[in-house]
Amino acid sequence: MPPRVLVPLATGCEEMEAVTIIDLLRRAGIEVTVAGLEAGPVLASRGVRLLPDTTLDTVVEASFDLIVLPGGAEGARRLGQDPRLAVLLTRQIAQGRQVAAICAAPSVLAQQGLLNGRWATAYPGFLEPLDIPGLVLDTSAAVVVDGPIITSRGPGTAMDFALFLIEHLTDPATRTQVEDGLQRPAAHRGLPITLP
Repeated sequence: MPPRVLVPLATGCEEMEAVTIIDLLRRAGIEVTVAGLEAGPVLASRGVRLLPDTTLDTVVEASFDLIVLPGGAEGARRLGQDPRLAVLLTRQIAQGRQVAAICAAPSVLAQQGLLNGRWATAYPGFLEPLDIPGLVLDTSAAVVVDGPIITSRGPGTAMDFALFLIEHLTDPATRTQVEDGLQRPAAHRGLPITLP
């Protein structure tokens, strides 16, 4: 059975991140469910309309191996205000499963106290103003992994983030197969990953 991943989408999400994550994970044979906060298309930050598979209401009781939050300032703000997502995230960690967030979305994890005492990264300016006890902010890594929490910096690291998630959920051979199919130059492979 392939790993199951939930990608929640909110109006104002960063489309480059959302589409890169969804596309690459599906190329790896991972079962990805894209859930909008509401029914219908989601208007992303640059005007692209994305059509989720379902709504968050239909999956709120489901179980996933990983929940991945795309960024975008407005999208992250809306995700952070949704009580259903708060329940999903805290339950995910309580049950020993993982969550991942990129760009502005690590701030959603911070709101739930999930970054307390952890290493993380995010788009510059989104975690610094928050009072997060014990947070070690790594602004040099493309991906930071601390236990069940995986974070990344922004649109420029979205491919590295998605490829890391593939390897993490499957194996190095699957990641290599997907990456080879993308014709990604060797110079772009293996950006820094922090594992505290």
